[in-house]
Amino acid sequence: MSAVCGKERAWAAINLNHLEENVRQLQKILPKECRLMPAVKADAYGHGARLIARELWNRGIRDFCVASVDEAVELRECGITGQILILGYTPPCQFEELWQYGLTQTVIDSAYAKELGAWGKELTVHVCVDTGMHRIGERSDHREAVYEIWKNDNLSITGVFSHLCASDGMTKEEREYTKRQIQDFDDMVQKLHRRGITGFWTHLQGSYGVLNYPGLSYDYARVGIALYGVLSSRRDWTIADIRLKPVMSLGARLVCIKMLHAGESAGYGLAFTASGEMRIGVVSIGYADGIPRDLSNRGHALVNGCRVPVIGRICMDQLMIDVSEVKKASAGDEVIFIGRSGDEEIRAEELAGDAGTITNEILSGIGRRVKRKTI
Repeated sequence: MSAVCGKERAWAAINLNHLEENVRQLQKILPKECRLMPAVKADAYGHGARLIARELWNRGIRDFCVASVDEAVELRECGITGQILILGYTPPCQFEELWQYGLTQTVIDSAYAKELGAWGKELTVHVCVDTGMHRIGERSDHREAVYEIWKNDNLSITGVFSHLCASDGMTKEEREYTKRQIQDFDDMVQKLHRRGITGFWTHLQGSYGVLNYPGLSYDYARVGIALYGVLSSRRDWTIADIRLKPVMSLGARLVCIKMLHAGESAGYGLAFTASGEMRIGVVSIGYADGIPRDLSNRGHALVNGCRVPVIGRICMDQLMIDVSEVKKASAGDEVIFIGRSGDEEIRAEELAGDAGTITNEILSGIGRRVKRKTI
């Protein structure tokens, strides 16, 4: 996928056809009664929350999840009128916004349920149950504390959910742990029903919960990284037979080319020294745009269909590459960091692996000054 976007210094090209195809692929492997609740937090993993949410809305998706009130309000202001679940903590000073914008808040534990209920106006919430991730949620073995949440006045409880923390793993230990989490969640839902507590939706799976446990039957699936067509790591593999397509490509501009003589050093800290005569290119992108500094002297880019190394330390706004082997490289050429150039391709999984992280961090870290363009 080429990222030709005029003459911007740096851009992220968003392929909406690939997004639509990923939605179809994910819906195909889920039970028919399970609806997607896409995670569009962190600016839709760097893809642009307004753009992605509107596109999904136009394709019939009515439920979304985000991390904060501010992210939810942004969706409301761009015309998203469906359910928006805030997955994290909201401080009391923003409870008014929960009510004003008709947002759905996560109950992170029984004490927080009391705080929400005591605010004075009815708030819509989903109850998070901790089945083993031990991050947020009332512990599933604290059954009475979970039941007590329903006794709080002013809470309209429309959902119960949990988080799988090892669903991306394929070891025996990881799969057994995940199955225990699934069983604990199902047991909790059944016990609520036996108590006469009904009328709520359920959701448990994120991207890897869908890709590795697609047969589970809940009301929603909170797909995140898979929606954007990549896996978290190039080492990952999944059980579901699915062909996801990367939604984003990332590129910048070759702004100038200069000679570096044998023995000369380039960049901050003199971190790169030429062993012989070479041509280097300066590229209009840096760590403030989302290229990790950990790729200094070890990352790669594509220029005119050729794979080239990043040299020297990556700067805030610029970086350097070795274009000695690229014929006819010249100022103005596009430089691809995620995507395709000619027959060569760099996937987000590769870039993340070289930087020692995951694609989720890479994509969500792409700066706002990188222009988002649709193709």
